[in-house]
Amino acid sequence: MSGGNLGGTGGIQASLGGRYALALFELAEQGRSIDTVEASLLAVRDALAQSAEFRDLTTSPVVARGAAVKAVLAVADQLGVDATTRNFLGVLAENRRLGQLSQIIRAFRQLASRHRGETTAEVTSAHPLTDDQVAALKQQLRQRVGRDVSVDLSVDPSLLGGLVVRIGSQMIDSSIRTRLNALASAMKG
Repeated sequence: MSGGNLGGTGGIQASLGGRYALALFELAEQGRSIDTVEASLLAVRDALAQSAEFRDLTTSPVVARGAAVKAVLAVADQLGVDATTRNFLGVLAENRRLGQLSQIIRAFRQLASRHRGETTAEVTSAHPLTDDQVAALKQQLRQRVGRDVSVDLSVDPSLLGGLVVRIGSQMIDSSIRTRLNALASAMKG
């Protein structure tokens, strides 16, 4: 550990994915490549979102270990990720932990933004947000939190509309699905 300057990593370390993320973060910190590794991980996250084939590779229990290692390294080369991230993906495949990838990426991003002194909000919306909407959201979150907030955007069509925003352990849910569920509960009464 680098002098414990990452106060509050206890919650992240509690999960297996968090421990992997912390190990990768410490490697990136030593190599002064936190931003590079984060950019690579975002490319991997996008690939997971866009490619059912890649997603299946990371979650299927029937893919042989050697084949998984070979395939994930081929994907890493295709995405042009940095050497640290490429090696890390190989280790995950070797240890059969590719299924934890989304959780690891999320935890790494939390560590990286904490390292930069930022607050990160995980924002899930029913549809992709426009640049103007993201700017307005950042402005509102800055007023609420009292400092700059970086946003980690994802899309979940099952929300129907609205947003779910999570900052640390605090959750702001303005999704239509939640309101409909609340209405249904009230009607059952």
